[in-house]
Amino acid sequence: MRRQLTKLAGLAAAGLLALTAAQTTAHAAPAKAADERAYFVMEDITREQFVIELTDPAKIEHARELVNGETTDRPHVVGRIVKRTAPYNPRWSYHYNPDTVDFFDVAIEVCDSTIPYTEDHLDEAGGAFLPGLVWCPWTSRLVREVPRP
Repeated sequence: MRRQLTKLAGLAAAGLLALTAAQTTAHAAPAKAADERAYFVMEDITREQFVIELTDPAKIEHARELVNGETTDRPHVVGRIVKRTAPYNPRWSYHYNPDTVDFFDVAIEVCDSTIPYTEDHLDEAGGAFLPGLVWCPWTSRLVREVPRP
């Protein structure tokens, strides 16, 4: 019985992760023209800052509403990370794939991590740590829009 419960719990966790990833993918739009890109600084509980690129006009608008205090709906950032530096985010060895970035209110724990912890454990990301490279820092919040690099 205990073994069946363990399998069931594992399946439930995998299902929740798949649902979070599917929601991210479902909301992701194809890459837009370069003039439809916007960049925002995200901060977490550690007060470290991380730059994200957005390519979807609706998500850019939502991000601007968050920064301007016009909404508090879906304030946190989620998406799939890429394990390499981006020109607009040179301090970190990883960045969000802009086509997968979305916003959330609540997410499962398996994708939560701070900015520096993710950097320090990047070699483990994609396995038990941040399965599927989905990253959803629970304390993330956008603090400002920045000019295009």
